[in-house]
Amino acid sequence: MSYVIGFAGKGGTGKTSLAGMCIRYLIEKKKGPVLAVDADSNSCLNEALGVEAHATIGKLREESLSAVRSGGSRPGGMSMEELFDYQVQQSIIESNGFDLLVMGRPEGPGCYCAANNIIRKYTDKLSDEYPYVVIDNEAGMEHLSRKTTHKVDLLLVVSDASKKGILTAKRIDALVDELKLDVDKRLFIINRAPEGQEENIAATAISLGVTVSGMVPEDKALFKNDMEGKSVLELPADSASLKAFYGILDELNTP
Repeated sequence: MSYVIGFAGKGGTGKTSLAGMCIRYLIEKKKGPVLAVDADSNSCLNEALGVEAHATIGKLREESLSAVRSGGSRPGGMSMEELFDYQVQQSIIESNGFDLLVMGRPEGPGCYCAANNIIRKYTDKLSDEYPYVVIDNEAGMEHLSRKTTHKVDLLLVVSDASKKGILTAKRIDALVDELKLDVDKRLFIINRAPEGQEENIAATAISLGVTVSGMVPEDKALFKNDMEGKSVLELPADSASLKAFYGILDELNTP
């Protein structure tokens, strides 16, 4: 059984960077291959990890639907399901220490429900091949309402230091209970916390009914890294954000 870590939070909190750092942590400290799943329709986990997304679930789905509508032939007499399964397997991005599966945006009109269902199916299907799975979810709560996030050992709900971000994190926590999602453990992380404001942020969170499990500080090294187009895998080991987040993960004693 794989150990599944999910990330959730409103857009702009830096959760994708933290998901990338988590993947780096698992590669460096746990020595196990990681299945990284970008379940956000606005795919950018590949950029955080420094790899190119050559195919997405959303695009493959549209291509498959187009082939069905046009009556196109299928190689080797494969069923559409077999062909799609093959295409998804081929779309997995392989890199050093991790493989990446990207949802992406459907090319045509319509909702993301089908793409969510597909990525959930293949996450389940592939997860047994990896000791660790890290899922970067849709901003906000849309992924939870569609139950893309399920059977999760650890859900890290990420907020910035704003009241709005903390309230969103609280709503995500409530929705997990409302939908009876299978999440073993939940932690609230404040990202980009201004130096010297930790106590004020924690007090604000408590006043809103949220207990903060850890804080990751604002980090000039991470900003510089982003501006230079580098991945979090290239972030200096002594950077403030990486050290703080590694400390949070160390305390969890993940298997």
